[in-house]
Amino acid sequence: MILIFDLDDTLYDERSFVTSGLGAVARHGEDAHGWNAGESLAFMLNVLENEGRGRVFDRWLDSHGRLSGARVAQCVKVYRHHRPNLELFPAARGVIDRYRGQAPLYLVTDGHKIVQKNKVDALGLLPDFQRVLITHRFGVRHAKPSIHCFERIRQAERCRWTDMVYVGDNPAKDFVSLNGLGVLTVRVRTGGHRHVVALPGYDAQISIADLDSLPEVLSANFQRPRNNLSV
Repeated sequence: MILIFDLDDTLYDERSFVTSGLGAVARHGEDAHGWNAGESLAFMLNVLENEGRGRVFDRWLDSHGRLSGARVAQCVKVYRHHRPNLELFPAARGVIDRYRGQAPLYLVTDGHKIVQKNKVDALGLLPDFQRVLITHRFGVRHAKPSIHCFERIRQAERCRWTDMVYVGDNPAKDFVSLNGLGVLTVRVRTGGHRHVVALPGYDAQISIADLDSLPEVLSANFQRPRNNLSV
């Protein structure tokens, strides 16, 4: 069994990264302009809650009469490059500790290369995994649902697709390309996509409330032979 995990909202709560990043921008505003960091963070979190991520920095800068493309770009840079303060879900740490040394562990995650690397570092994950694959390092075209990084794992392990398990949270992209290959796909409902109704063929084969349930799923599926749909 080759056990592969997604990162955001699968192993930790991505909202904590967003809050951490907005806090870094708020501190930047205080250092650069004297704007109270606590008030700035509260303002940005309110915009985030009511309008989503897309206009947070625009709204914040505009509230101070300092909106410009260059200042928005600087906010994005601060957000992306900050060193976040993150913690794994307790169940994620339990599962990683349980299977480390028993099965090869891999991480496959989409997103900005620096951002994702900073997350991995903050969570201290590098020693736990055979390899961390950030899809954008191979080109945006290889982001999920591309199987590029999964094929790299398959070749490295010299295994069948049916030997692989992928645990993720986003039914829009995480599972659709792997289902037909015979990979065991598991959707964990712990993040922002937990209530999303998947399109036909896009959902995982198995859905669990959190990672505490993963060992039971793996035991049930790998104690007996699985149908080899593809190699």
